Amino acid sequence: MIQSHPIVSRLFTALLLGAGLHSAPLQADDLVDVFVAAKDNDAVVGAARASYQADKERLPQARSLLLPSIVASASTTKTETTIPGDDSLQSQILRKGYNDNGWNAQLRQPILNLSSWFGYNSAKAFVKASSFSLAAQEQDLIVRVAEAYLNILRTRDRLDTTNAEVTAVQRQLEQVQQRFDVGLVAITDVLESQAAYDAALVRQIQAETDFYISFETLRTLTGRDYDELATLSEQLPIVNPDPMDEEAWVEAALRSNLGVRAALEQLNAAKNEARSRLSDYAPTVDATVTRTNNNNGNPLTQQFSPEETETTIYGLQVTLPIFQGGRTTSRMREGRARAEQSREQLLNQRRTVVRNTRSLYKSVSTDVVRVQARLKAIRSAQSALEATQTGYEVGTRNIVDVLQAQQRLFDSQFAYADSRYTYLLNLLRLKQQSGLLDQADLQEINGFMDSSAPVKRIVSMREAQG
Repeated sequence: MIQSHPIVSRLFTALLLGAGLHSAPLQADDLVDVFVAAKDNDAVVGAARASYQADKERLPQARSLLLPSIVASASTTKTETTIPGDDSLQSQILRKGYNDNGWNAQLRQPILNLSSWFGYNSAKAFVKASSFSLAAQEQDLIVRVAEAYLNILRTRDRLDTTNAEVTAVQRQLEQVQQRFDVGLVAITDVLESQAAYDAALVRQIQAETDFYISFETLRTLTGRDYDELATLSEQLPIVNPDPMDEEAWVEAALRSNLGVRAALEQLNAAKNEARSRLSDYAPTVDATVTRTNNNNGNPLTQQFSPEETETTIYGLQVTLPIFQGGRTTSRMREGRARAEQSREQLLNQRRTVVRNTRSLYKSVSTDVVRVQARLKAIRSAQSALEATQTGYEVGTRNIVDVLQAQQRLFDSQFAYADSRYTYLLNLLRLKQQSGLLDQADLQEINGFMDSSAPVKRIVSMREAQG
């Protein structure tokens, strides 16, 4: 485990909201708190859930083509007949008119329909692919939350180092001015110090802006504001990937990566859809039961035929498509092309996952070494600064050397903090590529969150006054 090293003392230059200055302290939110809020409010995941719910409906729709269907219809007609010049009783009856009523119901059960069967299998694979896509979005949310959260800590560390730099350079400028006033140094030292101080102020302004903006990403993910966030403890262990076997990570990624699994199911769906379209040439067999009821309303014919009749017809219908204007052939070609498209997409997905897994494995392994090296670099920069300041005091080094040594120290301090955040993000992305990432990984990191020295959101002077 890497031993902790203080970066710089925590400084903030902007004002907190006036109302918050006198309120009781609240428990700072941590990484898991933010993730729970994002899981319920992130619009990207919300849209993915809605898309999955819509995609699931394709399965009952495809299944319905294999299940019985009932169709019913009813009709009524009124007939009025006029015979010119005929005033007989029969003509009067016809002129008055009569109604014929009837209804018809048919039960149809598909017995053999290969197109519908393969369509059903295609729908099952499509829904599976959609479920993997949803899981991938939920997994990606873990990374997005961690990235947004750690970016706040990163920009806060940048602000801290720039604040410390401004303080140090300002003190250096005052000392140089005093030495110039008594004739110990030339005006060029004052000018160099003033230029360094002005440049540090510019970096401080940019750091404040970046820190302020960094909170907006969390607002986008969760739909709420955060005033205090727990920081990352210096006790966080920086360890190599487990297992320390690149090929094992690649094999796990090819087996479990959600993008690969979704692409594989999409290929299965496309293959079954191609078979379904090929089966459009095959005959279909349906069993039918038809029930018909007719009510004869003509009073003149009722004495010769029943007033009401009911008929039941049992049938077996075989349909053989012969020619449909080339539509079936065209659909077959389209289906084969779609299957080939899905096959190429799966191949690309696998290659991309292998590349990303290897790259992230190397990155995490490098990050472990980089964190250790940057911790040593802080000590070296601190020793170099002390030696340079001593040399300046005895006249062997100039003010530019001192200012550059100070800048190297501050850069080393920020680089160390930044390397820890980069390590965590690369580790989460590596697990994401392998399909192993879940909320437990955030909870493990959350165990190293420190609420005793939280990050506090800063506001502009205009907002504070408003």
